[in-house]
Amino acid sequence: MSNPESLWLNHTLVNLALPLGVVFIYLTLLVFVAEVLNRVITNDAELTRKVVHIGSGNVILLAWWLDISRAVIVTAAIIAAAIAILSYLIPILPSIESVGRRSFGTLFYALSMGILAAYFWVDTPQYAVIGILVMAWGDGMAAIIGQRFGKHKYQIGAITKSWEGSGAMTGAALIVTGAILLAVEGNHWQTWTITVVVAFVATVTEAFSKLGIDNLTVPLASGFLCFLGIQVLS
Repeated sequence: MSNPESLWLNHTLVNLALPLGVVFIYLTLLVFVAEVLNRVITNDAELTRKVVHIGSGNVILLAWWLDISRAVIVTAAIIAAAIAILSYLIPILPSIESVGRRSFGTLFYALSMGILAAYFWVDTPQYAVIGILVMAWGDGMAAIIGQRFGKHKYQIGAITKSWEGSGAMTGAALIVTGAILLAVEGNHWQTWTITVVVAFVATVTEAFSKLGIDNLTVPLASGFLCFLGIQVLS
């Protein structure tokens, strides 16, 4: 006869297996698509990397919908950070790291996910989701649009950006932040005020970033600004 502890353990493992299996399948497909793109589009490694960048950010949505625990997300973020560090020494996934420039973006991406999940996930996961998705879609679209349509350049020190790319960053941040706050907080003036502030700050932060540090600063700024804005304005 099974004891209560054994039944609880079996129930916990079953509840974990399905959501983690869905995430694993999604990430496996994403890596497969990235490797295929890396071989097909051999002259545009940045495009492949941004496809992975956007796709991997969407994992936070899966984690939210599937109610994956904070401990699992933080553990996954730590593992991802360790893999990122290793990949700088050994080219494990060239489709992700082959950008033709020095960047620690993948490491910072993992760190930001871990920090946001550790702080917000139990009671207010929407702020962690906003932080990661603003970075995933904002930075991803800024790079893709800026690279293809960025005719109007501006310079901040040694950093060169395009107004088209920055506009894409702002637009993506507005859509992501507005959609999630609208769903969670409702259609209030506070929702749209915070959305505009977050989009502006995220765009400025991304414009001033080097070495991939925006993968840390943009998610943290977006998530914590939303949290503080709701506390102050509500």
